[in-house]
Amino acid sequence: MSEPLLRALARLREQILDDETLARAVASGRQRGTQPPWRRVELRYVDLKAGRHLQVTAYDDAQAHTGNHPVGDPARAAVDDLLDLPFGNWHVETTTDTHQLRVTKKGEAVVNSRARTEQREVVRDHDRDKSRLLPEGDPVFRVLGLSDHEGRMKPSRQGKYRQVEEFLRILDASITDALGRGHLRTPTPDEPLQVVDLGCGNAYLTFVTERFLSHVRGLPVHLTGVDQREQSRAHNEKLAGELGVDATFLASSIVEASPGVRPDVVLALHACDTATDDALARAVAWEAPLVLAAPCCHHDIAAQLRARPTPSPYAVLTRHGILRERLADTLTDGLRASLLRLAGYRVDVMQFVGSQHTPRNTLLRGVRTGSPVVGGSARREYDELVETWGLRPRLGELLQRG
Repeated sequence: MSEPLLRALARLREQILDDETLARAVASGRQRGTQPPWRRVELRYVDLKAGRHLQVTAYDDAQAHTGNHPVGDPARAAVDDLLDLPFGNWHVETTTDTHQLRVTKKGEAVVNSRARTEQREVVRDHDRDKSRLLPEGDPVFRVLGLSDHEGRMKPSRQGKYRQVEEFLRILDASITDALGRGHLRTPTPDEPLQVVDLGCGNAYLTFVTERFLSHVRGLPVHLTGVDQREQSRAHNEKLAGELGVDATFLASSIVEASPGVRPDVVLALHACDTATDDALARAVAWEAPLVLAAPCCHHDIAAQLRARPTPSPYAVLTRHGILRERLADTLTDGLRASLLRLAGYRVDVMQFVGSQHTPRNTLLRGVRTGSPVVGGSARREYDELVETWGLRPRLGELLQRG
């Protein structure tokens, strides 16, 4: 039920200004017809040598800007300035509760509040490494073999840890935005968030996702992992038992995967070549509200580019092998994004970890916002592109078969 926005924000203000109980607050999205100066803002309290401060980290499209405000009038002024900005969503976590505020098209507020099943511990250390979304001492990293028995990340796994952290930041923002806009339902213990990971392999990111959503975000979650290898299924079931995770693992191809539930979130993290297309097609068929896919390898389109003459005037782009391979990567993911858009998704293509950590650092995020697009400029744009290059994208064929 909606209520006046100012009244709802006043309640959240009290939660945010309580430096004893606030775990963190996140502002994101935008109100209809407006554009905040920041894409996302995160707030939490940190203990510095000069005393406790409210740390505000604001993100634009290029970088993060962090400022610290002493508790008292400076912190209150900083919070009031942020509450005045036209953000579309506020997500506030305290040690005991979680509050989600969404601004409607009419400028009113819809607030969902729920008590946490267990009290959350708050970390107020200002050290960057100790303020990660999932600290390296978390039990999930020890069970996965990324950290040692003392909870320290192994030197050889630092790159993987960085990749995990950046993925969680995108996941966190995506969940917050989708819940706030009403694209993703609010889960309950009886109807938990259904997360399906297609091509999960040894399920590093799968288990980390479950751990973050359930223990940090406090969301009821059920996990389903799909991998065609029976060995992976047995391995992952063993780890799930050690972690006490509510999970189901299936030994199946992505095309034939049948999780038995309607997925809320579909992950496809480093599924190789056209396996990513298989996963995206399954997500579209399930009408999954949120899809996160990190493609791996792009052999199919690359082979098609090699098999036929380059259309004029683009020969310079394929004359050199390395440029042709990069072009294949760009075409593949551009066509995937276009097809998801035609299927009724809002799509973002982003880099989720620096190339110094892994070359497989592109992520496609799709949020289902409406019905498939029939005709129009988006359809013509896609058709002209595949006709010009003489391509047959695997995802296009899968979606056409329906």
